[in-house]
Amino acid sequence: MDNLSIFLCFVIGLISLVLISFKKRYTYWKDRGIPYIEPTIPFGNLPQRQVHIKDILEPFYNQRKPGVSFMGAYFFRTPVVIATDLDFVQNVLVKDFSNFHERGMYVNEEDDPLSGHMFSLDGEKWKSLRAKLSPTFTSGKMKFMFPTVVDVADRFNFTLSEILETESELEVRDLLARFTTDVIGTCAFGIECNSLKTPNSEFRNYGAKIFDEPLHGSLVQLFLMLYPNVARKLHFRFFRKEVGDFFMGLVRETIDCREKNNVRRNDFMDLLIKLKNGESLDEHSQKLGRLTFQEIVAQAFVFFIAGFETSSTTMLFALYELALNPDIQEKARQEIQTIFGKYEGKLTYEAVKDMVYVDQIITETLRKYPPVVNLQRQAVRDYRVPGTKTIIEKGTAVFIPGFSIHRDPKIFPNPDVFDPDRFTPEQIKARHPMAFLGFGEGPRNCVGLRFGRMQSRIGLITLLNNYRFKPCSKTSIPMVFDEKKPILSPKFGMYLKIEKL
Repeated sequence: MDNLSIFLCFVIGLISLVLISFKKRYTYWKDRGIPYIEPTIPFGNLPQRQVHIKDILEPFYNQRKPGVSFMGAYFFRTPVVIATDLDFVQNVLVKDFSNFHERGMYVNEEDDPLSGHMFSLDGEKWKSLRAKLSPTFTSGKMKFMFPTVVDVADRFNFTLSEILETESELEVRDLLARFTTDVIGTCAFGIECNSLKTPNSEFRNYGAKIFDEPLHGSLVQLFLMLYPNVARKLHFRFFRKEVGDFFMGLVRETIDCREKNNVRRNDFMDLLIKLKNGESLDEHSQKLGRLTFQEIVAQAFVFFIAGFETSSTTMLFALYELALNPDIQEKARQEIQTIFGKYEGKLTYEAVKDMVYVDQIITETLRKYPPVVNLQRQAVRDYRVPGTKTIIEKGTAVFIPGFSIHRDPKIFPNPDVFDPDRFTPEQIKARHPMAFLGFGEGPRNCVGLRFGRMQSRIGLITLLNNYRFKPCSKTSIPMVFDEKKPILSPKFGMYLKIEKL
């Protein structure tokens, strides 16, 4: 037998072994009596073309079986759980959180320091960081930051008013992102970004790179999560090096300036500096230890990306729906003007709290357009599903299809209809507590939800009090999402007609 024949036999044998390995692995859920969708080699149940990440889980939720907690799936050759029952979702996120406190995200602090942030970390490191950073987001801290956000909103109003002198149909996505960028830059870093006046500011450009030019597509991101040890050996980065270098330099410069000049601003960066220096924040903080410089940068980074993108996206889709539903827009405007009258025309912390219908609009927007479309957890030990003999093995990833739950007609009748009255206290009480997952749920819910709601409310109130929004010829109806972006984003921009009141 010549060398070519030997080589061909080796290749054929190797391929056969790989195929046998996949086929054997793909009996995992069948052997356990769990409903599943037939996988294909080598992607399993992952699509072989670019789709939005929300569309990966949707078929499983749509084929859910009554009385069954979850569907089995295969991402490449790895078995994963797709939650389809709200009681099971509640067990994972809340009741049995101690079994599912990890997200199983890819973290590689050596090659990619920005990946070591609180959203991705697990175990004691996550627990410690959560305890350290939670004091930033108390209602007292929100009240302190409130005037700063209002100041940025006033500048936003002035900028938009100037633009409308020459044009009336605008692409509002970038404009809203510039507003939230300036808010986060000021509240977190104490930096006047001025991206409202200077659209190409460095701060805004690097923020845009993270979401508009992601380093990896959704399939590669799943690979990083499912095979983290392999990814680390290959020195994969989650974020672009220039983004990491920018934030490293920015935070170092901010800390040096503040410490050199003894500047205290009572903001997020202040808290991080105190933690770096081992200073006491409250009676518990001395037990929590110091933060390293790299840890500070990672936390400042995640505060920035979570704060500017999710809030701007929420306002974006809220304005879209209000443009398509002028009766709802007018009802919100009437509430705003009535409350303004009660508070002598001033936008105060108490005034915003009184604008209940505006808050319902934001919540309904988050229902229909949740920025984070899927939640994920990982079993930290073998877990017996309550009321069954089914065991979810340690290390198994659990995916919760938030977008599909929010669009389920059995939970929210006529789910494509935008209806803020779904979120009156009576309606909320009548639904399952896991029916709405706009900020996650349980101990790993969004730590900055108060801040996110606050800046979205202030931005929306300012806009509705001064402008009327209508669809125009460039408005996408129905909405088409950009499949390349992990956060819901309009594929063709967001064009609206804006009239100054």
